[in-house]
Amino acid sequence: GCTQAGSLNYAAADVSSNFQATAKTAILFIQPQYNVTTLSSEGEVTLYHYGWKDCATILFYFFIAIILHAVVQEYLLDKVNRRLHLSKSKNTKFNESGQLCVFHLVSSVWSFYILITEGYLLHPSTLWENYPHVHLRFQVKFFYLTQLAYWLHALPELYFQKVRKEEISRQLQYICLYLLHISAAYLLNLSRVGLVLLFLQYVSELGFHIARLLYFTDENHQKMFDLWAVSFVFTRMSTLTLMFLAVGFGLARSEYQGLDLEMGNFNTVLIRMTVLLLVCLTQSWLLWKFIRFQLRRWREFRHEQAVRKKSAAKQPLRPLKRDSLGHHENGVLKAENGASPRTKKLKSP
Repeated sequence: GCTQAGSLNYAAADVSSNFQATAKTAILFIQPQYNVTTLSSEGEVTLYHYGWKDCATILFYFFIAIILHAVVQEYLLDKVNRRLHLSKSKNTKFNESGQLCVFHLVSSVWSFYILITEGYLLHPSTLWENYPHVHLRFQVKFFYLTQLAYWLHALPELYFQKVRKEEISRQLQYICLYLLHISAAYLLNLSRVGLVLLFLQYVSELGFHIARLLYFTDENHQKMFDLWAVSFVFTRMSTLTLMFLAVGFGLARSEYQGLDLEMGNFNTVLIRMTVLLLVCLTQSWLLWKFIRFQLRRWREFRHEQAVRKKSAAKQPLRPLKRDSLGHHENGVLKAENGASPRTKKLKSP
């Protein structure tokens, strides 16, 4: 009896240890790692910094993003596509805008909530003061990890969605740009500035994809593109202004200058100039594409107007019907001898 009890206790302890090991492994994928508890005016606060274990968390939410992508596609976009009967090319763009519209809407609301609760909008100087911003709150770190997971999941989705070859290069461009900028803001401890820039970018992109969805449902809906054009230019100007204010002037006057990997300080002249150059080149490239897009729309509009005028000018005048009793002159029916014919009375219905 004692032997059986001992074996049962050993088995229970073995199961318990296996369960604890499994739970620790699961938490590594589900919950952000590298938490540090500090004391503040609010009491004990748990903050986070980054490390290589973040790759496991990103991988987990990478698969979650693929699942959510499939759910939105099957239960929302496919049902709308069956009703609209779009062509194959328009169907691909409709699915792209539908997926990005949902993502940008959620990310815009989420980032705006973080900016309000963290006080970054009410106190813009906190975007660069007390740099480096190594320790992050849970919602900030989790936001960045899910953002990286989403844009990484967009790469295999190009294959799953069977995107046409001529569209792959365009989509790869903006996916890689998002990954580059989000990773740079996260790794260089510029998370506060990155949050504001992502919020501005997502709001602008949300307007574009809503305009494109409305255009696919009815081609007469083009006023949303004009509103998006205004927000696009405003976003580019705001992004450049904020980057020069925060990185070009704010970090340049910071007390902590130099490169210190242990402290997470990347405040050097070379890194600041590299970050500013990267942002300026990206914004200039986006503006150039925007100008080309607007010029193409303007040329297409002028071409349509010219075609309409030519078609209206080529339309032959309707020949006047001659009556057997006479002919028309100045809208009055005349008889052959010049006398007006007698008018017939119309019968009442």
